[in-house]
Amino acid sequence: MADNPGTDFPNNQWGSRETALAHAAHRFAATRLGSWTLRRLMPLDRALLARTDARYTLLGPIGAPIILLTTTGRSSGLPRTQPLIYLHDGDTLHVIGSNFGLDHHPAWTANLIANPSATVAIAGERIPVIATRVPSEDAGAIFTRFLELSAAYTAYRERTDRELRIFALRRA
Repeated sequence: MADNPGTDFPNNQWGSRETALAHAAHRFAATRLGSWTLRRLMPLDRALLARTDARYTLLGPIGAPIILLTTTGRSSGLPRTQPLIYLHDGDTLHVIGSNFGLDHHPAWTANLIANPSATVAIAGERIPVIATRVPSEDAGAIFTRFLELSAAYTAYRERTDRELRIFALRRA
């Protein structure tokens, strides 16, 4: 938890990961068909999140904590917005570049490496953040916590040989 509570991020998670629907949804997300379906639903979820400043998400009823992360495209220089599941640690949000286990890193991770300044929409607020890559020695413990959010991350890790990039986001 943060030493200064004024720097804590809001937390607007709704729904529950403990319902039968949530368990079924997380099992489905771990399948290739589930990953494909979620990738196809992302534009709709991105639109809902954008209209509500990340108060509501399609995955809310199953207890998935979602933020909108806006990075600057490393080639285009244009804003790029992605809905992501996050871990809430008071003054730090963690995000993981699983890309549903695809063989390539999601573009937003390369954008953060090129320019760590970004914006997070969470619980109706838009907050400027600075991203730092989580060092390898700390990534395992954080990944374990992502598994508590969804066992689908096990499947994503097993589908690819690449390292799943994890970032810590803190207020700018």
